[in-house]
Amino acid sequence: MKKFLKTGLCLLVMICLASMAFASGLQDTDIGGGATLRLGIYPEADQPSEIQMHREFISRFNQRWPNATVQPAQYRYQLDTFMPLAQSGRIPTIFETWFTETDSLLSGPYIRDITAEIRSRGWDTRMNAGMRDLFTRDGKIYGIPRDGYALGLHINAALFRQAGLVDANGIPVYPKTMAELATTAAQIKQRTGKAGIVLLAKDNAGGWHFSNIAWNFGATLVRQQGTRYTANLNSSEVIEALQWVKDLKWVHDALTADPTNEDWGTGWAQLGTGMAAMYIGAGDGVNQPTEVYGMKVSDYMIAPMPAGPRGNQHSLMGGTFYAFAANATSAEVNAALNYLEIMGRIPEINNDILVGLMRDARRRKDAGIPVIPDFPAWTYQPYLNAKQEAIDMFANVDQRMFADYYAAISRSGNVRPEVPFAQDVYAELTKCLQEVITNRNADPRTLLETANRNLQVLLNQKQ
Repeated sequence: MKKFLKTGLCLLVMICLASMAFASGLQDTDIGGGATLRLGIYPEADQPSEIQMHREFISRFNQRWPNATVQPAQYRYQLDTFMPLAQSGRIPTIFETWFTETDSLLSGPYIRDITAEIRSRGWDTRMNAGMRDLFTRDGKIYGIPRDGYALGLHINAALFRQAGLVDANGIPVYPKTMAELATTAAQIKQRTGKAGIVLLAKDNAGGWHFSNIAWNFGATLVRQQGTRYTANLNSSEVIEALQWVKDLKWVHDALTADPTNEDWGTGWAQLGTGMAAMYIGAGDGVNQPTEVYGMKVSDYMIAPMPAGPRGNQHSLMGGTFYAFAANATSAEVNAALNYLEIMGRIPEINNDILVGLMRDARRRKDAGIPVIPDFPAWTYQPYLNAKQEAIDMFANVDQRMFADYYAAISRSGNVRPEVPFAQDVYAELTKCLQEVITNRNADPRTLLETANRNLQVLLNQKQ
């Protein structure tokens, strides 16, 4: 309690001090003034609390920069829709995309170099260097990190309780190994009638999750020698991992009815509605099972990714960054950067930042979303301190349900970036997943030999 009061008092003092500085600069309209900001990061209709928060952000933005105009232009990045929109000049000023998409986006004039705007504010030196490098080419910066993530095992504690898989304190006894995950998933299916785990096999997200599973079996999916990349999908470790998936379906009967219809969104829905007990997921999606699908925050848990048979234990690290339309003017880019400041998304300490951080944490608590740390996108310590203070003030979870996950991803060597040519790898692996889940007689080795040949052809074309 004393720590809570001290934290809250500290944050309030910071806000008061920043407010005095803010008051003198309220008429600052030179940066981004006169620009029309098409806001591709505006929330979707199924996120009412976030929409209300952005309405408040827009109001505050308009007060500070009255000569600029904000137009909500919600856009969710999709591989099949982006290029046509970009080629016709209809991409919003600012939008979100994945770290793995940088090469595709830079294959043509699709996103804007924002180096000058970022360096003029000094933000380039405050970015997480590993993230910054992912969207930097030839010294030019093409984005700003929104956040990162490390995959973990997301758990519906209510189903674990129903299956009798909790300790004396009611905390789920989560699986520590891939073998335990299979048996735990089977027990939950037998005792509750619900799926033990939801596995994705509809689109590239299936291969994305499976790549982490394969790592924990000891696999290296793509080998690099100098500038040369070689496919390695047919190794014994990948075959063993794919057999493990096949057994989840045909031996343990632990999956949802049809994994070939499960994608990122349905996976969260299955977890949130209590139709599945476990889901491999990223921390940036915790609003989906809770706010969107009604899962109680007290039933939410994130555990570490289970270790493989030889002790390998990794969590795939990826993330989302803000990119900017190629045809955006410098004034429009600056307007977008100012909006990120209003949101509390950039590494500064002022009234806008502090209010934005508190508003976001309070919104999450009010909406029943776990108020937990994300994977840090910035290294500016005063900003990180303020962010943690906002989390502490509005904390709404039992830390015992998350502590092991955060401990695991903080260990050296645990977190790994996505594989080179990630989307191509994921597409080939998803084909294999679909086959072993729908065909009891499918042979993992044969499938992966074919996938390996297909991937090598693609790698040869891109090298």
